[in-house]
Amino acid sequence: QVHVVESGGGLVQAGGSLRLSCAASGRTVAYTDLAMGWFRQAPGKGREFVANIGWNGLNPDYADFVEGRFTISRTSAKNTVYLQMNSLKPEDSAVYYCAVVQFGKMTRNANSYDYWGQGTQVTVSS
Repeated sequence: QVHVVESGGGLVQAGGSLRLSCAASGRTVAYTDLAMGWFRQAPGKGREFVANIGWNGLNPDYADFVEGRFTISRTSAKNTVYLQMNSLKPEDSAVYYCAVVQFGKMTRNANSYDYWGQGTQVTVSS
C-alpha cells in the first residue's frame, strides 16, 4: 500500500507561479519501484495527463500544453515529487492529482496508476 499526499495548491494571478508537492510513503515501499505523475481535472472535463517522472528522475515527460512552463522533479530521497508551475494561465485552473505506478513504467495513461492522492486545487485568476 502506498499513501500519496499532495500539497501546494492555491490561488494565483495569471502569469504567476505555484509549486506542488507530492509525497509517497508506505511501510515496504522502495522508491526505485515508483514512477510518479501529475494529472489535472477541471470542472466538466476529464482527467488529463500533465507530467510524469521515473524513479531516477531522468527523462521526464510532459503534456503538450505545458509548453515549457512546468517542471517535474524528484528529491534525492526519491519519494517526493514536485511540479513547479510558472507562467500560469486561467485555463490551468483545475484540481491537480499526484499518482503513483508501483512496479511499472512511466505512462500517460491514468488507468495504469495504482495509487492517487486526494488532489489539490489550483485556481488562476485573469
